[in-house]
Amino acid sequence: MIDTKSRAGLDAAIELMHFSYRELVAKPDRVLAGRGLGRAHHRILYLLAKLRAPSVAELIAALGISKQAASGPLRDLYAQQLVRYERGVPDARVKRLALTEAGHKLEGRLAAQQRQAFAAAFAAAGPEAERGWRAVMAELAAAEMRRAGIAPAADPSTSAGGGR
Repeated sequence: MIDTKSRAGLDAAIELMHFSYRELVAKPDRVLAGRGLGRAHHRILYLLAKLRAPSVAELIAALGISKQAASGPLRDLYAQQLVRYERGVPDARVKRLALTEAGHKLEGRLAAQQRQAFAAAFAAAGPEAERGWRAVMAELAAAEMRRAGIAPAADPSTSAGGGR
């Protein structure tokens, strides 16, 4: 059982997570909104940049959503020529997804904004704080990353200010 004193500190951590996430996605949200897109589109763009030509089923599993929930955003991204479908190798019946050149550029722009925010925060907090933050986030994300088929960085503490 969590005692009252611990609960207040944990509630404060939840509050920090909530507001820091809002800040982290604010600039990308504005860029996406200008194209009539939203966070679901951003998540797909990110994962397509991270994963190597996933099948639709693999993408859906990584996102943790239904095929129905993915179909609208995928349709939007395809219509804006940000995503393309490719035939699978060796099984041509499998649809694989990939970013187009325009998709890579948009995803890169969105990721660059978020990298800048992290670089500034890590620089202000210092390397020890960054290591602590990464350790906490790795614990919180471990099960979801495994489920999504994404391996955490081998030694994330060495990548301060770096990219993906």
